[in-house]
Amino acid sequence: MTGLTILFFVLGVVLIVPLYAFGVRRLLGLRLSPLRALIGGIVALACASPIITAIGGSIAKHNGKWPFLPALWFVILGVAIALLVGMLVVVIFEALVPSGTMPGPLYLIRALRKRTRRVRRYSQISRILLRRGMLPYLRGARRAELQTRDGRVALARSLRLALEDGGVTFIKLGQVLATRRDLLPAEFVDELSGLQDNAPQVPWPEVEQVLRAGLGAEVDDVFQSFDRTPLAAASIAQVHTATLGSGERVVVKVRRPGIETVVAWDLDIVDRLARRLQRSTRWGRGVGAVDLSNGFAEALREELDLRIEAQNMTAVAAAAAVRGVPGAVRIPKTHASLCTANVLVMERLDGRALGAINPDEQIGDRQALARTLFDTLLGEVMIEGIFHADPHPGNVLLLADGQLGLLDFGSVGRIDAGLRSALQRLLLAVDRGDPAALHDALLEVLQRPEELDEPALERALGRFMARHVGAGIPPDVRMFTDLFRIVAEHGLSVPPEIAGAFRALATIEGTLTQLAPGFDILIQARLFTTAYLAEQLSPEALRKSATDELISLVPMLRRLPRRLDRITGSLEHGRLGLNIRLLADQSDRRYLTGLVHQLVLTFLAATLGVMSVLMLGLHGGPRVTHTITLYAFIGYCLLVFAGILALRVLVLVFRPAAD
Repeated sequence: MTGLTILFFVLGVVLIVPLYAFGVRRLLGLRLSPLRALIGGIVALACASPIITAIGGSIAKHNGKWPFLPALWFVILGVAIALLVGMLVVVIFEALVPSGTMPGPLYLIRALRKRTRRVRRYSQISRILLRRGMLPYLRGARRAELQTRDGRVALARSLRLALEDGGVTFIKLGQVLATRRDLLPAEFVDELSGLQDNAPQVPWPEVEQVLRAGLGAEVDDVFQSFDRTPLAAASIAQVHTATLGSGERVVVKVRRPGIETVVAWDLDIVDRLARRLQRSTRWGRGVGAVDLSNGFAEALREELDLRIEAQNMTAVAAAAAVRGVPGAVRIPKTHASLCTANVLVMERLDGRALGAINPDEQIGDRQALARTLFDTLLGEVMIEGIFHADPHPGNVLLLADGQLGLLDFGSVGRIDAGLRSALQRLLLAVDRGDPAALHDALLEVLQRPEELDEPALERALGRFMARHVGAGIPPDVRMFTDLFRIVAEHGLSVPPEIAGAFRALATIEGTLTQLAPGFDILIQARLFTTAYLAEQLSPEALRKSATDELISLVPMLRRLPRRLDRITGSLEHGRLGLNIRLLADQSDRRYLTGLVHQLVLTFLAATLGVMSVLMLGLHGGPRVTHTITLYAFIGYCLLVFAGILALRVLVLVFRPAAD
């Protein structure tokens, strides 16, 4: 083969293969990837010449030459059969490896780099788990040790040390787990409560670079003074004190450089560990490890963006002002013009964290402070719908004037009006000791499974009420643990926003215990609910509610007479009709159209197949060649068409969502 011949062959392939690929895509009626369509075109081109030669061989054998018209029809038939073979290859690919399941080369390169980084981090985490003796528990082994208190204490200590060694993401995870008294044994909660979110200080040159990039100016141009030594250094950000040009004292929170990448890697590992725990251990399945991991990841990603924290502070303060209790617990004001994703500038509150105050220190009326703090959080959850999701002792300040202040709004929860109303009814049902009302309120708050034994659930709630809310029975925080156990036994799942509210209430319980030992949150919650309901039932509140309802009804009442007049007029003249739009939803119409399309194609393919068999079975008739009659030729053509339609139906079955 000469070079010129090779050149013409390559040019022919380059020109003809795209045509075959286009034919395969059009006949299948799908958006195929260029690579997959190209493979089908190459297969069709490779098969075309042998097929045409085999079909036309009888003409050359018996006539010695190829008559033009029969040869043309046989070439067309051979090309169609070659396209059919190419389509068959594509359909086999779709059946074995559906489109979208194989990543592209660029994605594979990025995935390889990502996997390399993940493997390095995995090796670090594995060494930590091995050093702390945690690997057997991840495999579901050594379960007997968890049946004893000493075994649980030892495991809890190993877990705390492993989380501390793991860094920022795992420390945050441990702090979240420390608030889940509804899920973890007391030994784990007590041990994980000792996790400290301390980190080495970031050198000033790196902090200055972050400030310069965030503020768009030099530090000395924005601030009158700036303390280069941080007030506190945590794993996500560190805090500096400063003074604005106006003389106002502020606190500047600066996110640590490169923390986003580290958190992204670690969250991927946390997700994989959660899936392994849920798959391998009964404990992981019981606590819903995957859902817990997803909620934690979402909250931590929000915490990384300091602009969200600034918005949260403004929103919580505004909601308290609307409710009429501004300033009950101080919330720092932000300087929005100076807040970015990496920098947060806010008012400085002078005070001490509750975690740094000794239990026997004289700080005023502890019970009154505890009531104020608890009523503030409960009001945020039950009335305002936006609340501080992490009120641990380090985030609550006792100010110099005796007031309380809240810090760190990186994580807040939000509850819509419908869920708030259901929560209020739930607390009211518990207060009244009404199992039926508690059953109805729970089903409004929680996500129910497809199959739920409601009588059994109501009986379980009745026993719960008799055990914890009967006359003369003192309230006990353990009632929440029993309530969650009932929820888990009946397959009910807690929505993320409700889980966040319970987490905040569990966290505030520990804070209140440190602030005012002996403070009973159940009694205070009952008092709060009673006061709130009394306020809602006051004449002024009822008048306002009635006025609001009437205002919303006025437009409908205005339209009602005209509509009644039209209805009565239609009845009088016998023209009243009812219009029903079937398949008004576009997705329903699209599904029905696709189903009819597949049925029609299937019917046509079957019909053409039967007709081709009948035509091939006929004897006699005009001859196209010495051995092939016109009926047989038509039968072969119909068979090709039937094959094309059948392959199109098959590929629609393998990829029903394709358009």
